[in-house]
Formats: sequence, C-alpha cells, structure tokens
Amino acid sequence: MYMERIVGIGDYAISDKEDDIIKTIALGSCVAVTVFSPSRKVAGMVHIALPFSVLPNEDRAKPCYYAESAVPFLINKICREYNCLKTDLSINVIGGAVSIRKDDLFRIGQRNVEVVRQKLRELDLPYDDSETGGTCSRTLTMEVSSGKIRIDSRPMII
Repeated sequence: MYMERIVGIGDYAISDKEDDIIKTIALGSCVAVTVFSPSRKVAGMVHIALPFSVLPNEDRAKPCYYAESAVPFLINKICREYNCLKTDLSINVIGGAVSIRKDDLFRIGQRNVEVVRQKLRELDLPYDDSETGGTCSRTLTMEVSSGKIRIDSRPMII
C-alpha cells in the first residue's frame, strides 16, 4: 500500500517499501540529502536546517537538524539497519539556496552545503550536488522503488 512519508525540518525518513514516496517541502537555505541503494531498494532522506550546533550536545538531541551530525546519522542508519553497502549508495545533495537578501551575513544555505560536502568526503562517499545554491525554494519527491527524484522549484519570497 502506497505511503507518502513527509520529512520535516530536522527530520529523516528511510523506507524499503517500494510503493513509498519520501518527500520534503520548501527547501530554501535548508539542505536535503537523499540516499538510495539500488541493490537493496532502500531510500532515505534527511532535511537539514543548520550547518552545526552551537550548544553542547544539541547535535545528539537533534542529530538530523545539523549537517555535521545528520550526514553520518543517515548513512549509518541506512547501512546498519537496512544492510546497505556504502559502496552501493547513490547520494544527492539538494537545496542550500542563497538568500535573496543583500544583508545575509550568515550564509546558512552555502554553509549547509559546505558542511554536507565535507562530511560526505570524510565518509569517502561520492555525491551529486548539481541541485544546490541558486535563489529558489525546492520541494522534492523521491520514489523508493527507483530512487528517482523529482524537484519542483519556485522563486523564494522574502
């Protein structure tokens, strides 16, 4: 039976049910990391809000909220609990839009993407990050059966 799994900010979903769809809505500066194992037919997604935690142990309390902890969390979970091999994973990095405001001192979108890339390199995992940056909001839908991702982009509004 088909189920749409919605991934909220700082959350994740993993499924091995081929009829499932995993979806996250309105990525602006946030970043989604998608992981798919074609041999096991397992898909996962995390919706990251910030590059790293500034509070002690906050990354342990909310591991998917921060890029520094979300990437290893998702990879470890999909490999350990679903017996996926790291070498078999297809990984996409999506989002991390640049603010359309001229006074954006924090550069959250760019920093989110930078930390995600760094963590994936540390894990020695190749990835596709061709859908990062820009000034659009992205909603993405991922099919568990194929790993196919559909991205709907909209202009960002202040």
